[in-house]
Amino acid sequence: MLSKRAHLAVILAVLAISGCGGTLIAPDSLVEDAGDDAFVDRLVKACGKLDIGRQPLNYLVQVENGDANIYFIDQTSKLYFGRIDRHGYASNINTFLPGENQPVLNCIFAQLDQVPGR
Repeated sequence: MLSKRAHLAVILAVLAISGCGGTLIAPDSLVEDAGDDAFVDRLVKACGKLDIGRQPLNYLVQVENGDANIYFIDQTSKLYFGRIDRHGYASNINTFLPGENQPVLNCIFAQLDQVPGR
């Protein structure tokens, strides 16, 4: 039979391995926010006809449901909430969605500049 000290050590080890005691939500997870959704909607209206990667931004957001859509929404959310800066955002987008992205990036940044408090 385990001593009280050994029993406590086993419990602490199980808790440490399971991740209890830390945050249960990934610190980098997408945060749902009406402002974030409104920002993406604003991008579709203002920048939708511009290509990102090899497709129009409005197609990527409204029709595409694969990795490219998920990545774009995730990166754009991080940009909106200030978790990444413009340089990091542009670098990540250009890497994952290669193409002539500067016009759409300029448009996205122009829309970000119009968000109060940004």
